Amino acid sequence: MPPILFNAENEAATTALGHALADVLPPGTTVALCGTLGAGKTRLVQAIAEGLGVNRRDVVSPTFVLIQEHRGQRMIYHIDAYRLRDDDEFQQLGPDEYFESDGLVLIEWADRVEGSLPRDYVEIRIGVTGLESRRFEIRAIGQRFEEVLRQLKVGGRG
Repeated sequence: MPPILFNAENEAATTALGHALADVLPPGTTVALCGTLGAGKTRLVQAIAEGLGVNRRDVVSPTFVLIQEHRGQRMIYHIDAYRLRDDDEFQQLGPDEYFESDGLVLIEWADRVEGSLPRDYVEIRIGVTGLESRRFEIRAIGQRFEEVLRQLKVGGRG
């Protein structure tokens, strides 16, 4: 399946994408977020969390604490791999416990720990296209989430 492309012209469009993802991602989904510093990884996590009933102001980048847990309509495990040196350090966090849960696992800087990700996950690559505009490439890695992503309905695709 080719990636889903979504062009967000502003933060409101990013919020709409996050809410749409919250609607379609099933329990037990891992989402790998990749993009440069300031691309909007945490902003997208805030939008997904908000779509699941969490106050977005409670969601901040877990760069220094590494993992934050939020209780919404389901558990959200927000992990930041930026400060981790390698997959071994990531494994010390016990990610398999999160991957095997019914929660939603959102990993910022996931490309740093790609070897430790589950076999099936959703990858979102974020590119900066302007001051507030972003380009999202969303793809299913493995087959489990291909049908899920076909259900994604949000304006600005393509």
